Amino acid sequence: MTTCRSLNLDGLVIIGGVTSNSDAAQLAETLIQNNCKTKVVGVPVSLNGDLKNQFVETTVGFDTVCKVNSQLVSNVCLDAISAGKYYYFVRLMGRKASHVAFECALQSHPNMLILGEEVALSKLTLMEIINKICDGVQARAELGKYHGVLVIPEGLIESIPEMYAIIQEINILHNNNVPVAEMSSQLSPWAAALFQFLPPFIRRELLLHQESDNSAQLSQIDTEQLLAHLVETEMIKRTKEGRYKGRKFSSVCHFFGYPARGSIPSNFDCDYAYALGRISLHMITVGLTGYMASVANLKDPVDKWRCAAAPLTAMMSVKRHLRGPGAIPIGRPSIHPSPIDLKGKAYELLREKASSFLLDDFYRTPGGIQFEGPGSDAKPITLTIENQDYMGDIEILKEYLGKVGTKNPFICFRVVSDRKKRFPFKKQVLTLTCPTMMRCHVRTMVKPGCSREILKAAISSMVSVTDVLTVMSHPLNTELPLYHFK
Repeated sequence: MTTCRSLNLDGLVIIGGVTSNSDAAQLAETLIQNNCKTKVVGVPVSLNGDLKNQFVETTVGFDTVCKVNSQLVSNVCLDAISAGKYYYFVRLMGRKASHVAFECALQSHPNMLILGEEVALSKLTLMEIINKICDGVQARAELGKYHGVLVIPEGLIESIPEMYAIIQEINILHNNNVPVAEMSSQLSPWAAALFQFLPPFIRRELLLHQESDNSAQLSQIDTEQLLAHLVETEMIKRTKEGRYKGRKFSSVCHFFGYPARGSIPSNFDCDYAYALGRISLHMITVGLTGYMASVANLKDPVDKWRCAAAPLTAMMSVKRHLRGPGAIPIGRPSIHPSPIDLKGKAYELLREKASSFLLDDFYRTPGGIQFEGPGSDAKPITLTIENQDYMGDIEILKEYLGKVGTKNPFICFRVVSDRKKRFPFKKQVLTLTCPTMMRCHVRTMVKPGCSREILKAAISSMVSVTDVLTVMSHPLNTELPLYHFK
């Protein structure tokens, strides 16, 4: 704040992901309370792609990172099918969400993909994941294939229930300033047993000091090597038991991390960043603070994009955080990472292709980033498949709210029971209600940042009301011209 005042800043643009934009909201509030004229606005920029909500369809950088990683994964796929004797375990960046791994799988078609969201939802243990991978290896061996590519997200380790629990115990020990050399002896009995089961290199990496948000240093934990080690152990066991009779399992591990961040940005990211920068300037010019620059309809051509300013508070929620045993829960408003929608169209497409990816070597080679000619305007597959025009849906709702006049009644059927039990059925009562009540109810529920489900339900309700009003406003003889009623 002192710096903003000394520089006489009109505006401050904060560029980043969920953490940076949460800080932008807090800073905007602080500057207002202290009568500082500097306006604070946020811009969604993150390679992880986890800053997704009703106002943000994707972030700047996500497309570039996915294109680079997809090329690397496809190169590995071609090498795997050429050598015919290695399984490649590839870990991709993305922090706690699996958006990068998900998008790269749709672009390059590896044999197997393990999403952290799937593991968390099904509460799969580490050994259950290992058995699933081994089953896939064995199924391919029955077809005479002893190669393959497995893609995992960076945050998979925290999605496994028992691994997440042991990470939390280690974090508590860090917060209590317990020396690293003494941590293994102070774990709970079950955590100590799991810790001793893990390979030595994973033990060392789990004991690294946590990040500022109390999570493990995910980029430093070689999850792909852990899975490869345990899969090899399980395949040896199955061979000794006679359940597997194929060739010896061999693995190669890769972590495609920071090199993808250094790429020249794609055309889409350049256009997107340019638009967001222009919106930020306009927001500061008109005096908005605590807002994020937003662009909708990104899957369409640039001339059809919708530019807007979205309040940061509409993207924020409060979650409780414990700072150690016996601590008082602290609620802090923040923007939280958005996981993959396991009910979305993109995930449904992946599930439909999963069997083909596993057995058919249906590899795809997207190649490097193109800046001219065919493919130069390609966008993330997850962006083009999903219908994310939240701002457009709001405009549709406003249009229907305007159609419902305050003087027009609409019909509402109420089913009531016959108290005297004279009839074995229920009666339908026709009721006339003022549509103003409906509009007020819709506006009460539909606030900025409300879920898509609520918005869709509101639009559906207003469409029904409008249709009923249209029918009731026409004379009967104009609606049914082919019939004559006496």
